[in-house]
Amino acid sequence: MLRASGLVAGYQRGQRVLDGVNVELPRGGVRGLAGPSGCGKSTLARVLALLQRPWAGTVELDGTPIRGFRHAASREQRTAVGIVFQQPRPAVDPRMSLRRVLEEPLRASGKRGVPERVAELTELTGLDEELLGRLPHEVSDGQLQRACLARALALRPRYLICDEMTGMLDASTTAALVRVVDEQVRLEGTGVLAISHDESLLRAWAGDDVIRL
Repeated sequence: MLRASGLVAGYQRGQRVLDGVNVELPRGGVRGLAGPSGCGKSTLARVLALLQRPWAGTVELDGTPIRGFRHAASREQRTAVGIVFQQPRPAVDPRMSLRRVLEEPLRASGKRGVPERVAELTELTGLDEELLGRLPHEVSDGQLQRACLARALALRPRYLICDEMTGMLDASTTAALVRVVDEQVRLEGTGVLAISHDESLLRAWAGDDVIRL
């Protein structure tokens, strides 16, 4: 269970966007999170992914309180939660080929069999292998988002945060990536938080398990 209790968080100059938020994300299913723009959905996503320290409140990962965020979190904790952002281009180094984007988390964690795992990820996400040598500006948003999802799944995270993951994609690519995530739930028991302002998408994806900010 990935659990946040009493979260208070925001940005510079005291701009508070979360105030006493509680959320639980169990493994083995998809939970939707809906809310209007500016309500704090992305801030919550960053806190749950251990990328932003809350001003107050607690985050627990499988019963263990998180003491450090960003690089202060342990490697085991950082790799337990993956995240896919709405906009793929700011999320990758523009100087890296797509192959390096996929390899980076594997090599940083000292994993063996990197080429084999990259091949698995490209097949899993439907990313054409011939694109792996290209730079981000040489592929479409949909192709780059497939690479970002593959990177997020590279280390088999126990939890995955999809922060408006399909917001910039067409209907066919959206459906394809949702199927990829659902397969991870089925095969790996991943707990998924699907964040969107599109409640019809969330209802189709998470059923009645949709919470609101």
